[in-house]
Amino acid sequence: MTAAALPVRRGIPSTVWVGLVLAVLLGWSFSGLDIDGKRLVALPKTLAVLAGHFFPPDMEYGRSHVVSAILESIQIAWFGTLVGAALSLPLGLLASANLFPRATRIVKPFLAAVRAVPELLLAIYFVPVVGLGAYAGTLAIGLHSIGTLGKLTADVVESMDVRPVEAVTASGGGSMSVLRFAVLPQVLPEIIALWLFRFEINLRASAVLGVVGAGGIGGVLLNTLRYREFAQAGAVVVLTVLVVLAIDAVSGAIRERLVRE
Repeated sequence: MTAAALPVRRGIPSTVWVGLVLAVLLGWSFSGLDIDGKRLVALPKTLAVLAGHFFPPDMEYGRSHVVSAILESIQIAWFGTLVGAALSLPLGLLASANLFPRATRIVKPFLAAVRAVPELLLAIYFVPVVGLGAYAGTLAIGLHSIGTLGKLTADVVESMDVRPVEAVTASGGGSMSVLRFAVLPQVLPEIIALWLFRFEINLRASAVLGVVGAGGIGGVLLNTLRYREFAQAGAVVVLTVLVVLAIDAVSGAIRERLVRE
């Protein structure tokens, strides 16, 4: 008895179709951006000349003006992350289809709508309401973090092991018992890691919000560039990058330990 011959696949492979679609999209995007080829070739030299204006940075200005603004950016990012974390946890649980299939139909679209508005646009809305300064930046970052962290929390909960949930339910436990003994012990380490990662993102965002008057280092950088004080702007960039790298390293180590445990 002979084995049946394997069917021969005919036609163009799907990977070729995907490559063609990506190539078409790339060409369409390039044509719509109206990029000048000569300027594109000269871009590395132009960037090198521009970067030369920022060095050596004026570190005396950095010590007297930049450090305090960076600390304000850290405060904005940290408090905004705490607000987003505190409010996103219950919303993320409600958005989990495996726990609350009815509530998720309302909560998930709400979270999507919240995170669809960028922090910068939120800050523009908040500045006229609460005034210039860190308060507007904190509100913008906190509100956007609710939408993002809520969605990520729902994803973590929906991918968890359901056997502990079934065990608690089978023993007669209610919704609160399921959350306390089956859900939170599983998902909290990963969710806290996501909070720390979001703090890193919020720190970068807070550096931009100062451009619209929402506090932080962005306002200082804007003023130095406005008056063409490039050495002072270089100090802003260097110190900001160093602080962000240090926080990223510490946060990354904590996140890795939380996920590993």
